[in-house]
Amino acid sequence: MRQGFLLLFLFTLPISMIMWLSNAFISSTLGIEVVEPARWLSATLLPILLAWWGLRRRSLSFSGAVSGLVVGFLLTLGSYVFFMNLLVFFVSSSRATKFKSAKKRKLEDNFKEGGERNWVQVVCNGGVASLMALFYMIDCGIGEHPIDLVYNYRCSWLSLAILGALSCCNGDTWASEIGTVLSTGDPVLITSLRSVPRGTNGGITFIGLVVSLLGGLVVGIGHYLTLLMCVSSPVMISAPPQWPIIFVGAVGGLMGSLIDSILGATMQFSGMDSEGKIVERPKEGVIPISGSYILDNHAVNLISSLLTALFLPRVALLIM
Repeated sequence: MRQGFLLLFLFTLPISMIMWLSNAFISSTLGIEVVEPARWLSATLLPILLAWWGLRRRSLSFSGAVSGLVVGFLLTLGSYVFFMNLLVFFVSSSRATKFKSAKKRKLEDNFKEGGERNWVQVVCNGGVASLMALFYMIDCGIGEHPIDLVYNYRCSWLSLAILGALSCCNGDTWASEIGTVLSTGDPVLITSLRSVPRGTNGGITFIGLVVSLLGGLVVGIGHYLTLLMCVSSPVMISAPPQWPIIFVGAVGGLMGSLIDSILGATMQFSGMDSEGKIVERPKEGVIPISGSYILDNHAVNLISSLLTALFLPRVALLIM
């Protein structure tokens, strides 16, 4: 264990220094902001530690860990607040995926032990946030900024979009992984409110909706606490109150889960095979339940996170 940590430090430090020297050279010729070495070190080390944890816990495949390094690097380099959003999402959703896994194995045809995510799942869950982080660095620079939708609108909009993308993913994961097994009755299809079997795409329950809100809430709490730790007191005092960001995250979790359910009920196929398991591809012997075979689960996750990222800043105007 100690040797592994030592190797990570020895591997990360030269990469960080090379990146910093490259940034310093480019900044001297093009006038680009110089990023401090500590930020480069954090942006390379923290994602490596997170990917290593995911591999050991079987929450990530090797391809998922590699793509996760890219996602983590962009988010951490942009702001430690964004890294905390990612950390809360990844750790809590990984634990949610393992929650009562034996029961899920009986319901899901594509069940994976440990919920191991590959590169496609990582990109679909973290791709929107990574893209917004890149826009943030180009427009606002690197660092932490409190939310101020009056005097710092663009940076605040991008921060809220990242919060929206990751709270959406966390809320939806909590709803599908925890809400499904905690609910006592069958869910109802969000578009028709008729009862459907557990595991059906687009099926919702009251517990699932509450859990999705809580999933977004914990991401919002992480966002708020990191702002308190990383932004200086004078800046925080002059900025609007930041505590409502917690409830903005909660709305993002609920909104993302609802969008995901609507897409799942209409554009994602659900059927029941001869063993009573829910499948997502129409074939012989499968009884259709809902939806059309247009999008798969990865595409639904990607679109849901994108729409939540676009809508949540508008919602935040009503809360903050």
